[in-house]
Amino acid sequence: MPNIRAILQRKGSSVTTVDRTASVLEAAKMMNEKHIGAVIVNDNDKIVGIFTERDILRRIVAAGLPPGETAVGDVMTSPMACCTRDATLAECRSIMSSKRIRHIPIVDDGQLYGIISAGDVMASECEEQQLTIEYLHEYLHGRT
Repeated sequence: MPNIRAILQRKGSSVTTVDRTASVLEAAKMMNEKHIGAVIVNDNDKIVGIFTERDILRRIVAAGLPPGETAVGDVMTSPMACCTRDATLAECRSIMSSKRIRHIPIVDDGQLYGIISAGDVMASECEEQQLTIEYLHEYLHGRT
């Protein structure tokens, strides 16, 4: 089973970050422009949390807070769950499932290497299953 390092090599390690003092509205606009569901929150170049679409829904909209006046740092998820680059897909999936999250930062020795979504995990697992199906088909029926 491939590890997270393999997904990052294919996907890339680009991560969108936002300062903890940025407004929720600024973060939401950034997420919309980049078509992403989460941003990493920084404070003086140190990772302090993650801010997701769910945070907007649960902590801003449902709470009736003004997004233009609320700082991301006040409503982010912190501490956040993380995986290392050598974690397996199963380990990441297990963390995501048990914590009911859809995005997980990849951090080794305090350095951010990327972010993996539930969709990334699912796509990788589907690709691996397709390869297994093709292998078994060739084994049973020979190469065509």
